[in-house]
Amino acid sequence: MDTPASPLPAKGPQPVEIALLASVFVVAACGLVYELSAAALSSYLLGDSVLQFSTIIGTYLFAMGVGSWLSRYFERQLPAHFLRIELMVALIGGALPAILFLANAYVPGAFRLLLYGLVMVVGTLVGLEIPLVMRILKRNIVLKNLVSQVLTFDYLGALAVSVAFPLVLVPQLGMIRTGLLFGFMNAAVAVWALWLFRHELRRIGAHAMACFLSLAVLLGAFIGADHITTLAEDKFYQDHIVFSATSPYQRIVVTRGLLGHRLFLNGNLQFAERDEYRYHEALVHPVMAAQGAPKKVAVLGGGDGMAVREILKYPSVESVTLVELDPNMTQLFTAHETLARLNGHSLSSPKVKIINTDAFQWLQQPGDTYDVIVVDFPDPTNFAIGKLYTNSFYALLEKRLSASGYAVIQTTSPLVARKSFWTVATTIESVGLTATPYHAHVPSFGEWGYIIASRRPYRMPDALPAGLRFLSPATLPLMFDFPLDMARVPTEVNRLSNQILVTTYEQEWGKVMAH
Repeated sequence: MDTPASPLPAKGPQPVEIALLASVFVVAACGLVYELSAAALSSYLLGDSVLQFSTIIGTYLFAMGVGSWLSRYFERQLPAHFLRIELMVALIGGALPAILFLANAYVPGAFRLLLYGLVMVVGTLVGLEIPLVMRILKRNIVLKNLVSQVLTFDYLGALAVSVAFPLVLVPQLGMIRTGLLFGFMNAAVAVWALWLFRHELRRIGAHAMACFLSLAVLLGAFIGADHITTLAEDKFYQDHIVFSATSPYQRIVVTRGLLGHRLFLNGNLQFAERDEYRYHEALVHPVMAAQGAPKKVAVLGGGDGMAVREILKYPSVESVTLVELDPNMTQLFTAHETLARLNGHSLSSPKVKIINTDAFQWLQQPGDTYDVIVVDFPDPTNFAIGKLYTNSFYALLEKRLSASGYAVIQTTSPLVARKSFWTVATTIESVGLTATPYHAHVPSFGEWGYIIASRRPYRMPDALPAGLRFLSPATLPLMFDFPLDMARVPTEVNRLSNQILVTTYEQEWGKVMAH
């Protein structure tokens, strides 16, 4: 039985105590990294970040409870058990992001099962760690000091990682290397335990070999992380990847294949070179041409510069303000020669001012009004994006429109996500704006929808700029006609307090993905 000796008289911290308390800090940091990695990856790949974070965190905490309960059955050789558990956490937790990336690419049908299975395993092992450390420390620290010291270091480790994970670790290392780095740290704790308890451990040679092999595997995987990422993404995206980066906001991937370049954000297609002109001409020209002679234009989202390219075809335009959250996007499509060529080097135009900030916050600040505002956000796959489709957002947008101005919002597919599309129209109307919907066929996306928001009724333009490849004055009116299977249906207003659009969108597109 594990029968610790009576606590020693109070004295200064002993080396073993300091080492184990430091290990608690590292263990807590590593455990939170694995939890955040699983939640972030599931939100990237499955959408609906609130749902994914809630279910992953809930499962992880439940698994930790299971681990804590199981710790009662570890009675002898506690340092040896602690060492083995550290190595298992290091290997499974450290490899978790890489395993999930590969699973999403090669066995997507098993992704959810593997995701929650790994979270349960890692959470259970992490739940075993702290009770074992406390029982080891109980030999030399009185109980009241033991609990406070262990929990203090546990919470400090969690705090350090919760700040570093989104701001430093993922942007600098990427998800796979971040997991492997902290797996390496878990293995280092095992090595430290091996040294501290070398006189208590049986078969110390076997323990040393296990530590060495674990460190070697994690180090090798860390060095080859780029190959792992390439292997997964080449399979997932099919085409050759010419650029990839992880920013604090999203995973950016640009591919090149037989049909040209394609841009993906968090695995979702944003444009394809072969037909992006259809999407962007339909997005920009119905409002720009109808306004007459727009001088001041704002683009919210659209960091690829394609919409700006179309806007600059109007000689009347004096300034374009591009509000894009992710500076990595605007830098990429400004500096990368091939991608800058796709947008006609529009982001380098002296007429263009780039502001890297959240569009919601930007609208809340006092500022100019605009003749045209182009809203080109990704679809509302999660609540962070969904807030940009709420009545609160459109009320702010209305204040920035000039008296004769038009805003246009890209609004998903009225065929696939019919209720989602008309939810946006209802939400725009709820703030007193006129909503004028239309649609266009973009082969890479299918039937795609847009909505014009304005104070005055929309007026069809008589002319369009020369040189367009898709739109013409004769065919433009056809885009405003909706067949029966895309006709309006009753919907609710999308509010910040309910974000019904995110749930509706997930349901409608989920049915398509399931088939």
